[in-house]
Amino acid sequence: MSRTSRIAGAVIGIVALTGSLAACGGDSLEKEKGSGSSGGDGKKGSLVVGSAAFTESKVLAELYAQILGDAGYSTSITTVKNRELYEPSLEKGEIDVVPEYAATITEFLNAKVNGAERAQNAPLASGDAAATVAALEKLAEPLGLKVLPAGKAVDQNAFAVSKEFAEKNNLKTLSDLGRSKLKVKIAAGDECEVRPFCAPGLKKTYGIDVTGIDPKGVGTPQSKQAVRDGKVELVLTTTTDAVLDGLVFLEDDKKLQNADNVLPVLNAKDAGAPEIAAALGKLTDTLTTEDLAELNRKVDAERAKPTDVAKEYLESKGLLEK
Repeated sequence: MSRTSRIAGAVIGIVALTGSLAACGGDSLEKEKGSGSSGGDGKKGSLVVGSAAFTESKVLAELYAQILGDAGYSTSITTVKNRELYEPSLEKGEIDVVPEYAATITEFLNAKVNGAERAQNAPLASGDAAATVAALEKLAEPLGLKVLPAGKAVDQNAFAVSKEFAEKNNLKTLSDLGRSKLKVKIAAGDECEVRPFCAPGLKKTYGIDVTGIDPKGVGTPQSKQAVRDGKVELVLTTTTDAVLDGLVFLEDDKKLQNADNVLPVLNAKDAGAPEIAAALGKLTDTLTTEDLAELNRKVDAERAKPTDVAKEYLESKGLLEK
C-alpha cells in the first residue's frame, strides 16, 4: 500500500469493496502478537490493534499495542492488507483500534456512506484538520466507530527541492516557487499528471509552471537522486520521509494537501472506554511528524524491528515504565 495514494484509493477503492469482502474469508487477517501483550497483565481485557501492510502503519500499531499493554490490556496486532478489509473488521469488532489518517479515512467513509461518485464531487476532507475530524466523526458514529483527537504527526504528500536550488532561488514555501516563475519538472508517479494534489494542484493553487513528470515513483531513491543531480527540480514524497540527504521540503503554505494527521479510530462498543482514550491520547499528544519520520527511518534504513523502535521511543518519552 502506498501512503501517498491513500486519498485516491479511499474513493476509488470503495467501488470494489463489496466484491473484495465477498471473496475474503477469515484467513485474510494475518495475526501477529504485539509486544504490548507481554507488557500488560490483561486485567482490563484484551484488545486487537489493526495494522496495514506498510512500515509506518506497523510502527504505529506497535506504539498503540505497547502503550495499551502498559495501561493494563492484553494486546495483539492483526496485519491486514488494506483499508477495504480492515475497516469492516473494525466495525464488526474483530479489530478494536486502528491508527488512521484523518483525511484519508474521512474520504473512505464518505465514499462508503454517500457513494463514490458523490464523494468525488463533494469531498469532506480538507487542509483544515479540525473541520476534517468533525466531518469524520459524523460519518463514523453511525457505523459504531469512535474517533479520538488528531495529533501533531502528519503523513501527507510533500514536495522537496535540493538545498542548493532552494538557497539559490530563496525558496522556503511552494508560494515562493510559484512567484519565482521557474519552470519545474517533478519526479513522481506518472499519476501526478492528473491527481489534484500533484501537478494540477501545484498549477492551480500556487501558479507553479510544471513542465513535465519524470515517472520515477513517489519518494523513491531514484526520484530523489534525479533532484540532487539537477535533472528535475521537484520531487514528490511524504512529510514522514526521513531520508532526504541534501533535499529540503517546501512548505505547503496554502494547504493544498488534505490534513492527514494521525489519529486512533476505535470500535465504540468494544474499545470506547475512557482508559483506552486516555492511554492513546498520551501518545497522540507526544508524537510529532519528525518523530514518526525517524521511526520509519530506523525500520527502513537500519532494518530495526517495529517492535523495538516503538518500545525505545515510548520509553524515551516516559510513556512506558522501563
